[in-house]
Amino acid sequence: MPKRYPKLFLIAALSLSWLVKSATAQDSFYKGKTVRIVVGGSAGGGYDTYTRTIARHLGKHIPGNPAFVVENMTGAGSIIAANHVYKVARSDGLTIGHFVGGIILQQALGKVGIEFDARKFIYLGAPAQDTTAVGVTKASGVTSMEQWLSTKTPVKFGGIGPGTATDDLPKILRAVLGLPIQLVTGYKGTADIRLAVNSGEMQGLVNSWESFKSTWVREIESGDINVILVGIPQRHPEIPNVPTIGEFAKTEEAKKIIQVAVYDYGSTARPYVFPPNTPPERVEILRKGLAAALKDPELLADAQRARLDLAPMSGEDLEKTVARTFALEKPLVEKLKTILK
Repeated sequence: MPKRYPKLFLIAALSLSWLVKSATAQDSFYKGKTVRIVVGGSAGGGYDTYTRTIARHLGKHIPGNPAFVVENMTGAGSIIAANHVYKVARSDGLTIGHFVGGIILQQALGKVGIEFDARKFIYLGAPAQDTTAVGVTKASGVTSMEQWLSTKTPVKFGGIGPGTATDDLPKILRAVLGLPIQLVTGYKGTADIRLAVNSGEMQGLVNSWESFKSTWVREIESGDINVILVGIPQRHPEIPNVPTIGEFAKTEEAKKIIQVAVYDYGSTARPYVFPPNTPPERVEILRKGLAAALKDPELLADAQRARLDLAPMSGEDLEKTVARTFALEKPLVEKLKTILK
């Protein structure tokens, strides 16, 4: 019988050569390139602060060491940024989107103005899973949840737009707990709301605890802002005296609404995404690079100085949570539409 080994060896060698060339081409793709991160929040806010911290370290974890630049694209509670990444940005691996994860639920509820399909974004990961928190000013006179529940005077909250925690959680607090809240929406970002709070124009804000302690340092330390509620299943170890929203839920329906619109929101609040149809090999490079960067001792030290908590979530896990959002039972969807409209 003729010997086939030389032929098989040649096929194997050619295959190996192709794989090496393919990997080398992908490794060199990012060399000399600049990757743009489009942030759907204003400069100085929590989303911006996280992204600029990560951008300073991400390049060294990507083959070819590309540069990363941050572009703020505000408006409509970060829907403008998400629409841009979905419809306008090229699917070449050089544009990353970072927007408020709550607008994913808004798409599932049929919000007008959303021009993306969250199920088609490619999720790279998230740096943290938010501890949504409610802060009120000393000037509001509210010092605890119990006191707030007993009063009839509305507290004026600043918001960014539907789909953001700044708007959605106050609406849930009104509907589920009966809290007196006046919501004034349309601010460009939490940094702008902070200015309104400091000027006395607003009396309260919903933000993540992570953002409160990193971007509201002076207000928290002086007592001008008092955090009185968190939107997570258990109390946060850093603020153990602050109750959770679940402690005030009295019905099964209220508990379901809180699970979907508060707890799940926190886990998907800060997604980094590629546009649909980005080449899979570039997706893999950025997923690995982001995961490695979020373990980088230099980034961790940088984040600690900025008081940013890091509790990363993988792109694959984000995809699963998004899929669960679009599998909600119809009665719950209709109830959420009524509350969050």
